[in-house]
Amino acid sequence: MKILVPIKRVPDPYAMVRPLPDGSGIDANGLKHEINPFDEIALEEAVRMKEADPAIHITAVSMGGPECEEQLRKALAMGADLALRIDCSDAVDSSVVSAELAALAQTESPDLILMGKQATDFDSGQAAQMTAARLGWPQAMYAARIERDGSRLTVVRETDEGEETVALSLPAIVTADLRLNEPRYIPLPGIIRARTKPLEVRARLTTAEPKTRLTKLVDAPARAAGIMVDSVDALVAELQKRGALA
Repeated sequence: MKILVPIKRVPDPYAMVRPLPDGSGIDANGLKHEINPFDEIALEEAVRMKEADPAIHITAVSMGGPECEEQLRKALAMGADLALRIDCSDAVDSSVVSAELAALAQTESPDLILMGKQATDFDSGQAAQMTAARLGWPQAMYAARIERDGSRLTVVRETDEGEETVALSLPAIVTADLRLNEPRYIPLPGIIRARTKPLEVRARLTTAEPKTRLTKLVDAPARAAGIMVDSVDALVAELQKRGALA
């Protein structure tokens, strides 16, 4: 069985991010980058599946320049067998990512694409669904639990109404939610071994162009100062004054 795990290089979710003065992007000076947390959860799940079935082969793939290789090496340290960087210096969006993933899937023939439900930088949450549509594969988004039985998966997924259990045949696409697992700590020997594992660089497989573009990034407006009220009646009156209550 072959599992393809797409990972994205994103700013550290715990870092303070500021836009550039001209609004053309974020100020990356001194900014630490990590594997997108949801992608890391997906990779952890793939590694756990491999631990249960050593015949599984895991390929971690990322689109971008050489800067992505740090995150790909971390994926190898976590347990991926192969890291693949799709060389790309252009701005991409979900439609481009999905086109590349679909083309790669047709080349590599994975049984499962397991990826994060969204990236923490742009929060689009569209690449997996678009890829499934391009390939005509079944999909299960927001997985909280995954069980494999041969060529079939049972996925418990989170919805606004609660949990939903779906069964799907492979090949398929599944996205990871926060409750799926907690990624492991990587010990030093794993980091050292990752340096000897293969990391391939390939050219893009498609000429897909972005359907969206970034026009400007700005800081969120500062929150207005709150006020103190001394009674429930005063609170209701203030809410009515502001139009929050009829």
